[in-house]
Amino acid sequence: MPLYEYRCSQCGEFDAWRSIANRDQAPPCPSCEGPSQRIFAAPMVSLNTGSLGRLTGDSEPRLVKREREPKTPRYQPSRCDRPWMLGHAKY
Repeated sequence: MPLYEYRCSQCGEFDAWRSIANRDQAPPCPSCEGPSQRIFAAPMVSLNTGSLGRLTGDSEPRLVKREREPKTPRYQPSRCDRPWMLGHAKY
C-alpha cells in the first residue's frame, strides 16, 4: 500500500497508508477526527546518488588500481573428471 499525504485544516499535515482504490477518499484526521484533504507532493528524485542514496560530489567513477598482483591465482583447476561438481574430487 502506498503512503499518501493529507492535510487537516485544524491540525496540519499527516500521512496515511491507503490502497490505490481508496486514495481519493480522505481519511479523518488522526488527532481531531475532522475532515482532511489529500495533498500532492513531488517525489524526491536525485540523479547524483551513491549506493545508499546519499549525495556524492563526484560525477565520475573512482579509479581503483591494484598495487601488486596476487601471488597465486584464485581459480584452482579441478583434479577430477567432473569440474562442475565442486568438492567431489577423486584422489
